[in-house]
Amino acid sequence: MIQDPDLQAFCAFFNNLDKSCTENLDKVYTEDVAFDDPIHHFDGITSLEAYYRSLYDNVTSCHFDFHQSQRQGDDAFVTWTMQLVHPRLDGGKPVEVDGCSHLRFAADGSGRVAQHRDYFDVGALLYERLPVLGRVVKGIKQRLGR
Repeated sequence: MIQDPDLQAFCAFFNNLDKSCTENLDKVYTEDVAFDDPIHHFDGITSLEAYYRSLYDNVTSCHFDFHQSQRQGDDAFVTWTMQLVHPRLDGGKPVEVDGCSHLRFAADGSGRVAQHRDYFDVGALLYERLPVLGRVVKGIKQRLGR
């Protein structure tokens, strides 16, 4: 169970995030938020909102199970498992991917996130789920003993 109230609010918001509530990102993120994941980089809440809106347009469902968290000052880490159902990934079957988010909360004490960086295996989420490329990536992983 996550004890920190700011982290609790962040996690709760993410489990309610869908295409209908992306306009409420300002409750969780600062106006000048910097967001990074293995595929994207966005500066500012307007860009992040457009990204989430387009992302959730095609998602059937997305849920996060949050596990461990740690916070020291304005920096926090939270580990998670994402369950995603997307019609173009793995034939619309549920996909599970483990990851971690590094969050830096705004120094103003608002509890909003000023920097958000996600770490996860892009191959496990995307590349392994595509018809031709998936076989290639899985073959490479097998050769490497993963």
